Amino acid sequence: MGGANERRTTRRYDLSLPVLVRIPTEKESDSKKGNTRDISTRGLYFVMDQDPQAGSQLDLVLTLPTAITNGKEVLVHAFGRVLRVEPRIEDGNARMGVAAVIDKYDIVRAEAARA
Repeated sequence: MGGANERRTTRRYDLSLPVLVRIPTEKESDSKKGNTRDISTRGLYFVMDQDPQAGSQLDLVLTLPTAITNGKEVLVHAFGRVLRVEPRIEDGNARMGVAAVIDKYDIVRAEAARA
């Protein structure tokens, strides 16, 4: 899987999930939409249209679909920070790939979050 320079300590899973991204330090801190490409308990790589700065704090909400949870949708509310940002082309569109570390996360049932 990894080479001699591999620094990951947890297994990553190729998983495309919708993610809402908020950068609390930005003046406009509205949530932006993105999609994960891979994820672990300690980090994730996602793609979005915006270009966050490396080192930025992140407030993330990932949606785990019923196909994964065998029941109801589950939300993962995570806090972390951007490690690196790289330009990507997906389906002919310019996007930004974002590698981030997860510092803390909570798992919440979707209906509890909407109440």
